[in-house]
Amino acid sequence: MNFPTFALNEKVALITGGSKGIGFGMAVALGEYGAKVVIASRGLQDLEKAKEQLEGRQIDVKIFQVDVTKKEQVEELVQNIVKEYGKLDILVNNAGMNIRKPLVEVEEADWDQVITTNLKGIFLMGQAAAKQMIKQKSGKIINISSILGSIGFSMQTSYAASKGGINQLTKVWADELAPHGITVNAIGPAYIKTPMTEEWLADESRYSEIVNNTMLKRVGNLEDLAGPVVFFASEASNYVTGQVLNVDGGWTAK
Repeated sequence: MNFPTFALNEKVALITGGSKGIGFGMAVALGEYGAKVVIASRGLQDLEKAKEQLEGRQIDVKIFQVDVTKKEQVEELVQNIVKEYGKLDILVNNAGMNIRKPLVEVEEADWDQVITTNLKGIFLMGQAAAKQMIKQKSGKIINISSILGSIGFSMQTSYAASKGGINQLTKVWADELAPHGITVNAIGPAYIKTPMTEEWLADESRYSEIVNNTMLKRVGNLEDLAGPVVFFASEASNYVTGQVLNVDGGWTAK
């Protein structure tokens, strides 16, 4: 019996929103397992800082300043990666944002900004990567969703809508792309300690509510996401597609 490997040597992995937070943590994980890492984000300063940190870990990394809501930029990004490496093996479709407001206070501009970034951006990036992976007849697409794509939680109207959409895109793409040797899965984290959630988690009553909803009685950290993303990126997940893996300390199982 030949056991599959988790090693990612010589694999090329693109992580959008990879300059900080969850995206950066996943870039570290994939790089530590041997992947050549490409991180893309809108902020050049954050990208350069992340590049320095990744290189400090002896990770092969390249950076691209890209707005994933712009089709031309997304397609150019994939073309540049293929020009540099000859292929794209792994996409971690992570770029996203949130605006937390009660339903009656959500402005139309708030809705548009979140949905455009979190759902249109995921679509455009997935489409561009899929075109290249179909040519290769191989690839791994990992969409970053959230437990809020499947549960209700106040102040999350547009964010939850976008993440629910990501869950459905994951299933549709898995069905479409399976004949081409491409798997598509999603990771749905609960609350993870990152700069994006720092202020939100600083509220003691809210933090207590989150911990009390979690079987493991703690908030997640970036290390908790390393195993799932490496699994989905590696040969070990070759027979897994169309799945949403909630990394949530047991929240959604209650």
